[in-house]
Amino acid sequence: MDDKTKAFYERLKTELDNANQWPAEYLFKFIVPSDNEKIAMVESAFDRMGAVIRTNQSKTGKFTSISIDVTMPDADSIVSKYQEVSTIEGIISL
Repeated sequence: MDDKTKAFYERLKTELDNANQWPAEYLFKFIVPSDNEKIAMVESAFDRMGAVIRTNQSKTGKFTSISIDVTMPDADSIVSKYQEVSTIEGIISL
């Protein structure tokens, strides 16, 4: 992980800790190419967590937005989840 990425995650963790009392409900938002395998990879990252997952395909059908509401135990677990899904080709975290 490069220094810029590491700094981003450290800043995110600080902001999450300042804005939340843990555990807290958190909304993850991603955009992925409309590929069932990629969508399934994102969904499986939140499997057995009690997450509410909503998907919405773009007008052109090229991309799918994925919104995931889930209770997270702490800021570190949110950062870890972002890092986990960042390996999926073409994913954009919002």
